[in-house]
Amino acid sequence: MAADPIVGIDLGGTNVQIGVTDSDGNVLSRSKRKTPVADGPEGIVDCIAGGVEEACEAASVKLADVACVGIGAPGPIEQPGGIVIEAPNLRWKGVPLKDLLSTKLGKPVTVENDVNVAIWGEVTAGAAKGATDVMGVWVGTGVGGGLVLDGKLRSGRTGSAGEIGHTPALPRNPPGLRSVEQLYSRTALCNRARAMIRADAESVITELTGGDLEKIKSKVLGKAYAAKDALVMNLIHDAAEGLGCAIAAHATVMGLDLIVMGGGLTEAIGEPFVSRVKETVRREVFPSSMKGIEVVASKLEDDAGVVGAAMLAKAANAES
Repeated sequence: MAADPIVGIDLGGTNVQIGVTDSDGNVLSRSKRKTPVADGPEGIVDCIAGGVEEACEAASVKLADVACVGIGAPGPIEQPGGIVIEAPNLRWKGVPLKDLLSTKLGKPVTVENDVNVAIWGEVTAGAAKGATDVMGVWVGTGVGGGLVLDGKLRSGRTGSAGEIGHTPALPRNPPGLRSVEQLYSRTALCNRARAMIRADAESVITELTGGDLEKIKSKVLGKAYAAKDALVMNLIHDAAEGLGCAIAAHATVMGLDLIVMGGGLTEAIGEPFVSRVKETVRREVFPSSMKGIEVVASKLEDDAGVVGAAMLAKAANAES
């Protein structure tokens, strides 16, 4: 049994990833559950608690022996209270997640933005290890962002630093089709694919889903892309271009060295998606000395948020 085990949790709009780690961030066990968004904050906290028990059992760790718990949640976080200010994917506003989860588990809980914890995981033990100025961009249910500057995780006064998904991409578009997230998330691409197929566009997606277009998720898009489906390739390439332009703007403003991309859509499409984003970023950044900026895929993938949340909780617990 590891000394001082820690629980790390990555709460997403679709799934909850939970892991038990040792004090160095090595993942000892994992559990995964669907996020019961319709059940509200209390239902989601109950789901998380069940997943924590499952992960602890798999690691042969008693919950009583867990030192602390870290969780990454979508949206900006009000500190030090650990309140989720607004999480559109969860339909949350002003949810006191730290208090709810700490009461449920009986453990000290540290709450941070989900991509903040993921990029911290990558800086600690993944694709950004040793980097000092880096942004994480996670493309899945939404588009989340996390920011590390001068080697320190930055949240800003409002907790919204790095939230690239909620920045305007096409401000003259109709409402609901303006921000980076509304245009280029997996949710947006799936909605667009459904609309196009229902308008009689041909796509292998129809076969992959057995005609049930509600089954379109990241893996379906990945399979269709690998099959060189024209509809999906156009959607993915357009998203890569749009994301690349948004990332280039942020990289220029903050003088970033590295971008790490993760999330379900990034993992499903793989290197072709990351490469197209990198090509656009390098074309659009300023000045020319930034043209060598690196854009890479997450190394830790599903473990990034778990490891980052655990390591942030460890640091917070040591300070208290």
